[in-house]
Formats: sequence, C-alpha cells, structure tokens
Amino acid sequence: MAAAGSELIGGPIGRRAALGTSRLTPVRVIALVALGMFALGMVQKLPCYNGGWFFGATSQYIHACYSDIPHLYAGRGFADGLIPYFDRLPGDMEYLEYPVLTGLFMEVASWMTPHGGGIQQREQIYWLVNAGMLMICVAVLAVCVARTHRRRPWDGLLVALAPAAALTATINWDLLAVALTAAGMLMWSRSRPLAAGVLIGLATAAKLYPVLLLGPLLVLCWRAGAWRAYGRALAGAVVSWLVVNLPVMITHDGAGFHIREGWAKFYTFSQERPIDFGSIWLLISQRTGNPLENANTYATLLMILGCGAIGLLTLYAPRRPRFAQLAFLVVALFILTNKVYSPQYVLWLTPLAVLARPRWRDFLIWQACEVMYFLGIWMYLAYTGNGDKHQGLPPEGYQLAIVLHLLGTLYLCAVVVRDILLPERDVVRRDGDDDPSGGVLDRSADVFVLGRAHHRPRHAVQFEGVPQVRWGAVRE
Repeated sequence: MAAAGSELIGGPIGRRAALGTSRLTPVRVIALVALGMFALGMVQKLPCYNGGWFFGATSQYIHACYSDIPHLYAGRGFADGLIPYFDRLPGDMEYLEYPVLTGLFMEVASWMTPHGGGIQQREQIYWLVNAGMLMICVAVLAVCVARTHRRRPWDGLLVALAPAAALTATINWDLLAVALTAAGMLMWSRSRPLAAGVLIGLATAAKLYPVLLLGPLLVLCWRAGAWRAYGRALAGAVVSWLVVNLPVMITHDGAGFHIREGWAKFYTFSQERPIDFGSIWLLISQRTGNPLENANTYATLLMILGCGAIGLLTLYAPRRPRFAQLAFLVVALFILTNKVYSPQYVLWLTPLAVLARPRWRDFLIWQACEVMYFLGIWMYLAYTGNGDKHQGLPPEGYQLAIVLHLLGTLYLCAVVVRDILLPERDVVRRDGDDDPSGGVLDRSADVFVLGRAHHRPRHAVQFEGVPQVRWGAVRE
C-alpha cells in the first residue's frame, strides 16, 4: 500500500533524496540499535565474566558464554609482554596463529590493560578493553551496511538486530575483518574501487576470507568490461595487504632474507589443522568413523568446483548478478566446505546476507538455525567435558545442530540463486534498482555473456505493480 500510494507524490524515493531531517536518521537509529544489541551480548557473557572463565571445567559451556579473548591473554603471551610473531611462546602453540592486523588489534588491547593485580582481574579487563574496541567495529559495520543501498537504509536493521551476531560478537576478533569488509563494499558501491581495494586488503590482513570478494568482482567486471575499476581495486588490495604484512613477514640474517616463522604460523596452522567443530567433514567423520585425513584435498576441490559454478552462473544469468549476491555465495561456499566452523563465523555472512537478500523471513530462518548451532556446540562441549556425568548434548544431538547450520545456510544460498536466475523476484530490484552495491557496475551494459543472455537481453518483468528495471543492453 505504501509503494502504491507513493505514486501520488512522485513514486518511490530517489537515490539522492534527503532521508529525514531530524537527528534520528535511519543510519543513526540502526547504529544505536546495533550498539544496544552488542551490549546485550556482553550481558549474556556475565556468568563467565564472574567466574565461568576461571572456575569449573564446563561452567562456560553450560552458560553458553565462552570467549577466546580472556584465555588467549595469558595463553598467547600478552600477559607477559611478549611481542606477537617475534617472540616464541612457551606452550604448544609456538607463535600467535592469527593474521597480522588481528594480532596488532590484540596487542593494542593488551597495552591498555593494566599489568598490576591478579591474572583473573587482568583477563577480565582485557576482555572489556577488547569489547570496547569491537563495539566500534559494530558501529562501523551497521553504518556501512545501512548506507550501501542508498534507497534501502532500513535493511541495516537486520544486521543490528541479528541475534546470532549479538551472541558471538565477543567470542573472538572477527568483527574487525567484518567491519573492514563492509567498509570496502560501501566504497565499491560509491564507485571508489581503489578505496574499496585498500579496505579489502586490510580486511584480508585481519582474516583470510575477505580476499574471496575479489573473485566475484573479477567475473562481474569481466561481464561488464570494467577492467580498469577491477585493476584499481586489485592493486589497492595487494598494496594495503603488503604494507601491513611485509614488516612482520620478512626477516634478515647473515644468509639473506627469509619468511619469518612467526608470521607464517597462521597459514601453516590453517593447513595442518585437522577437521574440527561445525564442519560437514566432522559430521561425516563421526557418522562413518573415517578420520578423513584428506579433508584438505576434498575441501579445496569442492571450493574450486563451487567457485567455477558461481562464475558460470554469473555469465549465464539473464541479468548480471548483484555484487552482494555473489559475495554472499562465495563466502557461504567457503564456510560450507571449510574444515572448521566456529560459532563466530556467522558474523562473516551476516552483512552479506542482509545485502544479498534483505527479507526478514529468510534472514530470521537462517539466524534461528545459527542460534541453535550456537547453543548446540556449547552443550556438546559441556557433555564431553563433564567426564562420566555426561550433562549436556550427546554427539547425536550435536550432529543435528551441525545439520541445522548447514541447511540454514544452504536455504539462504538457494534463495539468492533463485533471485539471480529470476531477477524480477529480487526484492532490491523490484524497486526499480539494478545493483545499488555495484558502483561502476550499476546499470552498466554487458560486453561478455554466455547462453541466452548473449542473444536477447532480458529485463525484470512487471511484478505486482512495481516499475520495470531498465538497464543497459548488450553492446555489439
């Protein structure tokens, strides 16, 4: 009714409209809601803050409030003033197993943590300091998602209210990479490919998965012939990643320059890590009794095949897919085929899911599956850590939680693929937009397509009274 009634006063809102003149603009409201949900997530960690992290073998699992942050303060040498990547650690993990920008984030938080008092108090303060820094990342994330689609700022409310994101926000440091990735996508949507590449490169220096976004951009720019924009983005990503990593990566001795062992630990650890919690490989291994020692090979092959399928989908689709849709699909593929799925990985997909499929029903179905997995893994760890008492979720129950996580993600992938094949069903394009997150790709013509799209350009059909999407035709 609102969409139809708006025709009386000029139609849907324009991309350059001033969205409100009061102080409570949509972006500000969304940022405040996101900060409120983040604070509720901190409150959910109170049972662990008050003792669960320090006393009782399974208390932090029973209350579902586990966090890596306080444990790694002492476990990775920050309490002793050791320098990440340079100083060898005394335990089983010889060096910090995180990318350089995340390591710097952890180190800065340790500088702001008082070194006096007992270790428990210091770990509590370290978690609070990290939570404060991650809260800034949440605000950046919410603002970037709300501003990426100019005419749909309220879609950002899905990110702000995502329950799984609030529950997992302070488990680890993933929000740093998620915020940088969202900022990179915002810059791309504003036709600033160099700035977008710089931010994606910085995000990759904090977590590996953002580099995957360069793949969808490659295929989209190939189809649109936007090679100059892609080259600028790629150059920005490479240079920013090198600026962050080179000072830590390269060491020199009498024999010449070498790759520093501490810097390489993240990559060797990821390669050597066995199958772990939440992955489809763990599910298969537990059900069959096969240790799946070649899981690395299987995961790599599936990832390559899946990326090839996404590339073909991009070139065969009746209209060039939106950047956010392909970004979601490629990161979801990485999560589905990976050897491990930690609960906080849901943060990677949350902003991408909102931009790819901004519908409350589909988003909440997926979030419900992720919340069930969040509870399932902690109850399973409580079961396995309680000795003979076995209080918690048995392996069969945890396997069901893994299946729910996999099915929820696959469901959202299927809906996004349907929107790509039937662009008239895409809720973003039903308003008359083409690709509001596409930047230079938005409404641009195709220069290379496959299949039917090469012979007859198709347009989104009239759908429930909504205007047609009008985009460029294939050039000769």
